[in-house]
Amino acid sequence: MDYFKIGQRIRKFRKIRGLSQEELAEMVNISVTHMSHIETGNTKLSLAVFADIVTALEIRADDLLGERTSSSVEYAEEIYAVLERCSANEARFIADIVRAAKESIDMHLQ
Repeated sequence: MDYFKIGQRIRKFRKIRGLSQEELAEMVNISVTHMSHIETGNTKLSLAVFADIVTALEIRADDLLGERTSSSVEYAEEIYAVLERCSANEARFIADIVRAAKESIDMHLQ
């Protein structure tokens, strides 16, 4: 089991949810230092802490374990979580970027 990769995935989902390490640590009832060590892969996390993190981040265990492939629907959910924290202008700007990126991908794959 690659604890570094799990920690990086925890960090990614924590940031998507707009949480600080302190906030997530509090939700999971561990110290900020322990959360930092988990995210950097410097410590192994217990099954109980792993389950609490999954619950707090509202994700599935396999999102952290990396043992499945993601669908476009799941990426859309991730993008939506980011957009929820945006103003209307920021969301419109992000939509424009996504639209332009998709058009560019389509053009280059022809």
